[in-house]
Amino acid sequence: MLSSFSFFAVIILIACSTFSTTGRADESQWLTNTRQVTFEGRRAGEGYFSADGSLLVFQSERDAANPFFQIYLMDWDTGDLTKVSPGQGKTTCAWVRPDNRKVLFASTHHDPTSVEQQKAELELRASGKERRYSWDYDPEFELFEFDVETKKYKRISDAKGYDAEGSYSPDGKLIAFASNRRAYEGKISPSAKAAFDIDPAVMNDIYIMNADGTNVRQLTETMGYDGGPFFSPDGKRICWRRFAENGATAEIMTMNIDGTDKRQHTKLDAMSWAPFYHPSGEYLIFTTNIHGFANFELYIVDVDGKHEPVRVTSTEGFDGLPAFTPDGKQLTWTSNRTSAKQSQIFMADWNHEMAMKSIGKMESAKPSDAVGPVAAATRAVDASEAAFKAADMMRHVDYLCRPELAGRMTGSDGEQLATSYVAAVFDHLGLEPLAGDNWFQKFEFTAGVDLAENNLLTDLETEFKVNEQWRPLAFSQTGKIDATEVVFAGYGIVAPKTDDFEEYDSYVHLDVKDKWVLVFRFMPENISPELRQHFGGHSSLRYKAMIARDRGARGLIVVSGPQSKVKNQLVKLQFDGSMGGSSIPLVSVQDDVAQAWLDKNGKKLGELQSKLDTGEPALGFAINDVQLSAEIDIRKVQKKGRNVLGTLKAPNSPFGGAIIVGAHIDHLGAGSNSSSLAREEEAEKIHFGADDNASGIASMLEIAEYLRNQQRDGKLKLQRDVIFAAWSGEELGLIGSSHFAKTLADQLASHAAATSPEDKEKDDESSHLLFPYISACLNMDMVGRFEKRVVLQGTGSSSIWKSEIEQRNAPIGLPITLQNDSYLPTDASTFFMRGVPILSAFTGSHSDYHTPRDTPDKLNYEAAAKISRLMGSIARSLVVREDVPDYKQQVAPGKGKQRARLRAYLGTIPDYADTDVKGVKLSDVSKGGPASNAGIKGGDLIVEVAGKKIENIYDYTYAIEALKIGEPVKCVVKRDEKQIELQITPGSRD
Repeated sequence: MLSSFSFFAVIILIACSTFSTTGRADESQWLTNTRQVTFEGRRAGEGYFSADGSLLVFQSERDAANPFFQIYLMDWDTGDLTKVSPGQGKTTCAWVRPDNRKVLFASTHHDPTSVEQQKAELELRASGKERRYSWDYDPEFELFEFDVETKKYKRISDAKGYDAEGSYSPDGKLIAFASNRRAYEGKISPSAKAAFDIDPAVMNDIYIMNADGTNVRQLTETMGYDGGPFFSPDGKRICWRRFAENGATAEIMTMNIDGTDKRQHTKLDAMSWAPFYHPSGEYLIFTTNIHGFANFELYIVDVDGKHEPVRVTSTEGFDGLPAFTPDGKQLTWTSNRTSAKQSQIFMADWNHEMAMKSIGKMESAKPSDAVGPVAAATRAVDASEAAFKAADMMRHVDYLCRPELAGRMTGSDGEQLATSYVAAVFDHLGLEPLAGDNWFQKFEFTAGVDLAENNLLTDLETEFKVNEQWRPLAFSQTGKIDATEVVFAGYGIVAPKTDDFEEYDSYVHLDVKDKWVLVFRFMPENISPELRQHFGGHSSLRYKAMIARDRGARGLIVVSGPQSKVKNQLVKLQFDGSMGGSSIPLVSVQDDVAQAWLDKNGKKLGELQSKLDTGEPALGFAINDVQLSAEIDIRKVQKKGRNVLGTLKAPNSPFGGAIIVGAHIDHLGAGSNSSSLAREEEAEKIHFGADDNASGIASMLEIAEYLRNQQRDGKLKLQRDVIFAAWSGEELGLIGSSHFAKTLADQLASHAAATSPEDKEKDDESSHLLFPYISACLNMDMVGRFEKRVVLQGTGSSSIWKSEIEQRNAPIGLPITLQNDSYLPTDASTFFMRGVPILSAFTGSHSDYHTPRDTPDKLNYEAAAKISRLMGSIARSLVVREDVPDYKQQVAPGKGKQRARLRAYLGTIPDYADTDVKGVKLSDVSKGGPASNAGIKGGDLIVEVAGKKIENIYDYTYAIEALKIGEPVKCVVKRDEKQIELQITPGSRD
């Protein structure tokens, strides 16, 4: 129970410089589905469940008229809140009697000076001052009993001194409490009186009495604060904390209820306090600051004293005052791990098996999260509340981010588990499969490429080692290539003449027919930013391969060159998302391999590249005395992924035009891949994807539950169907949603042809449109990391969105940014490009995006629940209205501008939620990246890069495309209304 340390104890602790330490805990092994339970007020703490688990009593500072803690009782089924204390004076330490009829708490409301104390404290805070938080052991504290039915109070204790920290025995017949009453009775020595005058806590002892306040017995009599007593589950013992006389340290104690057999369970020489029994009676959980004065963590210790205490939590800050639910399956505790760093009550599922194993009472323990998708889904739905709640969102995210799902890569076992979970939620909610009795829509895709057994490259003198000296390109032709001559063609670029630039042709006067062509990998390094942008669309490897092929080349060889400053000279064997291959063989080689060939012609690779890097064209030449033969054996890795599709059907669908509520379920899996932004030391870890996009799936499921409940309760008369979709393959290129859209479009076209034979041969742009069958698509992609506002994208796709959003957000009050752009890197684009109005919710990028650091503990579940409510309200409006949203076409940003893949890396993370400014606002910068090293910070507004004015994200992208790796450029940012010039040196992505 909460009873803060005395001022004297605080001073002693601050002076301490050394503490014992033990190994850091992996908190996720002990606590899963961690969620915040209380949110209101200045702070809250000390939450204890009733014996049947239906009520939670806690204390909170949330009354504007009273700056001190008051007692509240929460109905755990409905969330209804009852104020237990009368609102006057101070309160602390409440407990519900086992019959749920009475609530025990300590209060000073009977003190005539209590109102004046409140007023004085409020005036102090209004002046801008604030006292250091400490407990004053007010001698007016007495124990009171609140009758839940009559709302009347009964005073239980009546002695001068601090009487508080009371709790009922399991049968409700006894009360254990702490009191320093003997100091006021004159029964202490002069030395004890002197100590008491400095610190009233030093005389606190444990007492026990009948529940009506009679037969009071003192159980402890030791100098130092004894407090916070709780009964064991069998009612035979009491646990409490005992402070040293100087208040600097405390240890965990237990004794029989008659005061005999006192045992000390810890010897940590730190402040160890707030013990609480697990319902099994096998161990105690408690709080200790063994890791530092301000860093309180939870530990457990066995009741037999045979095992050293074991650490449970590892989150920096305050974690204390733990208590178990009556079934022992969950833990509540007080923590300041909130965004505002103010204490509130948190709750998590407790791993009892882990606890038993750690104290040597079980040979093995099954992981607490080892539960199948159907069981997990059933539990999540059964535990869910009707309204949009943070805890409900958290349950879905928790399952989707479990280690056994391994990052939910499309086509993996983890994707199978994740999609099975969603299907089970749909089923348990009472939705129907979209097609027949199958929740899943399967699709085949190319998951990547691998080298097969037969890969060979030789110049008739040397056989080069694959993956060390050479490597095929992923889209190369396969098969055998006979010995063939080699020619050098510079950068292999052919760019047409424009108003600003002369024609550039690496193949002028060069005979490449039936020969290998050796080219540099990128584009000239020392050219102007404008020329870099001009060359951008002509320097990709696919484009170079096409040029070489069209000129009759037998094959293409790519070399990076010493001026390119790449991390890896060989091109990665990496699937680029395109099914198309090349009709010629394509390989990359190490610089020293190409140099060995050039040595026979008296040429130096570095000199050739330096000359070409000026941007001036140079004639190619034949490489004499070199002939290459090869065998290329690449196999595409084909896999199957699956979408999950459920529907909430309108009885008659009188107005047609189903709406889609969707989110993508896949993520990047485990280990390195083309989309990962992981640091080198974490690259092989699981990419959990809590925000991207477990948060979106959780939101979609909450909306499904909301609409289903509304329909079931007769509050929703559907005018059209709702399709709920968990798309897979989004990270690989919107594969799942595109498969759905194409399949549906083909079916609609086939149906139209069958019903209108005269239109069978018609082939126009409308043949691929999904309207009117699909009237709108609502999409949630990354809604878990709310900070300043939620971004609603695609508002330009229909004229209804602005007014619809304003109306539905009025009762919610979310800060919102509207973005017109409907060409988005998410599944919503699939539908917009097929004639469907879209609205997509997004809370912005962050430094954990596409890394293993995107974990459930970093999500803002309370805000995510509000975003789900907003999107659910919009969905509800769409399905009850008679008319469907109109569709507004848009011109794709940058349409007609060819682009190469960005090579330059700055390490900036744009804030997509802040688009109402000219420039690019940054939410963060990558630690150790070029931007960070240059002094650029999160919150900066980039307005100029390398002399190019930056007004939007497209300007910024094109500016980066024009940068040279390793060459410092000027970057101008606005920070706190001041314009700052910085110098940034671009790094390499390759």
